[in-house]
Amino acid sequence: MRPFHRGQRGKAAWQRILRWLGRACDRVVERRSDAAQIDVALVQRRYQESEQRFRSLLESLPRVAVQGYDRQRRVIYWNEASVRLYGYPAEEAMGRLLEDLIIPGPMRQPVIEAHRAWVEQGQEIPAEELELRHRSGEPVPVFSHHVMLGEHTDNPLMFCVDVDLSDQKRAHRDLAFATRFDQLTHLPNRQAFEADLDELLDRCRRQGRPLTVLYLDIDRFVEINDALGYAQGDQILIELTRRLRHRQRAGDLMSRVSSDEFVMAFPGVGEAEACRTVVEHIRSAFDRPFEVDGIARPVTASLGLSAFPDHGRVAWELIRNADVAKNRAKLDGQGALQGFQQHFHDELVRQHRLAERLEHAIANCELSLHYQPQVSAVSGRIENLEALLRWEPADGEAVSPAEFIPLAERSGLIERLGDWVMEEACGQQAAWRAAGVEALRIDINLSGRQVRAPETLERLEACVARHGLEPQDIGIELTENVLIEANEAVLTRLRRLYHRGVRIAIDDFGTGYSSLSYLKLFPVTALKIDRSFVRDAPQQSEDRAIMEAAVFIGHRLGLEVVAEGVETGEQLALVREMRCDLVQGYYFHRPLPVAEVQRLLFGQLEHAP
Repeated sequence: MRPFHRGQRGKAAWQRILRWLGRACDRVVERRSDAAQIDVALVQRRYQESEQRFRSLLESLPRVAVQGYDRQRRVIYWNEASVRLYGYPAEEAMGRLLEDLIIPGPMRQPVIEAHRAWVEQGQEIPAEELELRHRSGEPVPVFSHHVMLGEHTDNPLMFCVDVDLSDQKRAHRDLAFATRFDQLTHLPNRQAFEADLDELLDRCRRQGRPLTVLYLDIDRFVEINDALGYAQGDQILIELTRRLRHRQRAGDLMSRVSSDEFVMAFPGVGEAEACRTVVEHIRSAFDRPFEVDGIARPVTASLGLSAFPDHGRVAWELIRNADVAKNRAKLDGQGALQGFQQHFHDELVRQHRLAERLEHAIANCELSLHYQPQVSAVSGRIENLEALLRWEPADGEAVSPAEFIPLAERSGLIERLGDWVMEEACGQQAAWRAAGVEALRIDINLSGRQVRAPETLERLEACVARHGLEPQDIGIELTENVLIEANEAVLTRLRRLYHRGVRIAIDDFGTGYSSLSYLKLFPVTALKIDRSFVRDAPQQSEDRAIMEAAVFIGHRLGLEVVAEGVETGEQLALVREMRCDLVQGYYFHRPLPVAEVQRLLFGQLEHAP
């Protein structure tokens, strides 16, 4: 049988069934009263047949508990479903009072009075949801309907038809739990925490008490899940919850607000006190490693604080500001703490608006490419160009690439920017090829996120082919960290480009992991020595030694070596002395717009031997 439907339509359906049962039972009583006028044996037979049909009907409803009671509320009928629902065998229930069997103490007198009112005054007992009592004493939720037979006779009978609501009640409890609590840790979820915190803030406001919110983010939890698996990650979360609960005071609040983030509220604690005592108390939860599958694993967390009323007067604002502080703490390294400062939020708002403006800029042609020549260290002739993205909004000053490129990475716009750069650089290269400028490569920069996206390099190849270019016409520049962090799939795609003739340079060489041994593993054709070494090499022997080593090993590996950031004659003399192949920097050329670099290229073409 399908579970009983608690809605109005379900109740109406059951009421129709019960009215039909009542009419059937009334017919039984009518037939009994007709017995004085017709053959007694026939009446008895018909009565027995009707009664048997009635009993068969009741017993055919295995999940509907039916009990019959006489005028004194003694049990005269107890079907098998009643046995299962209330725990009393039929032989034990028969003859006992209704109120002694299944009626909880507080309900006994009202039940007795309601039954008397029906028998003596004809006031029906309405159908309703009740919580009755099992033989064990446990509550039993039911929807109960009542039928009175022979209510105008000296021996009225009351039948109670009870539908078990245990499954529905359990489902409602489960739903209520799921909407308020995290299933893994059984902590309140974000919505429940926010509601509880608003109530707590009302009390703090009335009492003039401070409150501190602490936002906790487990460091590198994604890597823990990836390395150990989600089941092991869950073990850490459960154990951390246990440790944090152990450090809670009676009035504190705690919630798991996302996969690896927890937020706590400490009423009566100001920010200064929280920094001195509460934070160290919470940090002590990480003093001992977390044991996973018998292995002790150290775990740290970044923490952010916000304080009521200085950093917010309502729950969502305090939670947000603690989160903002936590994100700033993560920039300081693992296990860091940061209190909220208004300029953190102001900067986030500015970045968000800047991201919106950048998206508008991509769609409305506010971007352009400038090109910085790479010249021969010996002859000064332009050999290649590096394409550099520029953003000059129509309604304001130019925005530095050092600001909007990382912003594009964070906001997910980097792939759209990258596609725009590919298309623009390839189109410009095709135009110059058509104008007779040959043997000149344009290099474009790719970020780590772009390289990790499987389609980026394929889109680059397609763009080159679409503009009728050769693979060697467009090169790419990657930082060494991107290469070192690349997985085998990325390296495979780069090797395919390498073998097709695409030039691949390591940009800002020496500023990342700086392990020369990695060079033999990477499909690269050039090293670009970072400007910081070039700038200081004439005065700093250490930088000079690093440059010499990089140039020597680069050449031994057959790589082209480019010195970046050459701005003075002294620096140029040094890189020439070291036999760098190419020079890039303000000494020769700044990044130039298309028209200016085109004049240089055409001028060089005119003076070519």
